[in-house]
Amino acid sequence: MKSQSALFIGMEQGSPEPEPRGFRYQRQIISEEEEIHLVSELDRLDLKPFEFHGYLGNRRVINFGLKYDFSHRAIEKADSMPSFLTDLLDRAADFADRKRDTFRQIGVNQYRTGAGIGWHKDKPEFGIIVGVSLLAPATMRFRRQTGDGSTRVSHHLEPRSIYILSGESRTDWEHSIPPLDTLRYSITFRTLSSKQDTLK
Repeated sequence: MKSQSALFIGMEQGSPEPEPRGFRYQRQIISEEEEIHLVSELDRLDLKPFEFHGYLGNRRVINFGLKYDFSHRAIEKADSMPSFLTDLLDRAADFADRKRDTFRQIGVNQYRTGAGIGWHKDKPEFGIIVGVSLLAPATMRFRRQTGDGSTRVSHHLEPRSIYILSGESRTDWEHSIPPLDTLRYSITFRTLSSKQDTLK
């Protein structure tokens, strides 16, 4: 087993990266013109600082359809998804090979200068995750605990790209986004887990 430092050195030298199973990525899911239109609409949303047990994060967020309430540790209803996201939802569903109505939760994250997101797994109440990146490029880092340490790998997310987290990449690996130098938006589409899919 490689040490953690050896793994990162190998990655910097261009060695093949161990890709978390269930992670898939595609560039250019939308055009530059479509990105400009989406961002102009996102700028009008009533985004709020991410709140976690009284702590306010640097990123700003809004949820549609459903949202996770950290204080009650439960899924709650949120406002309906705005119509300008309909086409992007269709593309996300096609990319994931799922029906559009299986995506019950839509989250918008605004990463301003200096904002990122720490190591985490999305809540088990949700199923697969499809994410679309806008504006600034970002690095999605993955890590998984092993018997003698952890395995880490990073993937570059270009503007206008799309990715999916399912299978092991969803359940066994944590992920994070380091702080960014310029503005980035992330739009995530989530299904519910099999235990939650009867939620009305």
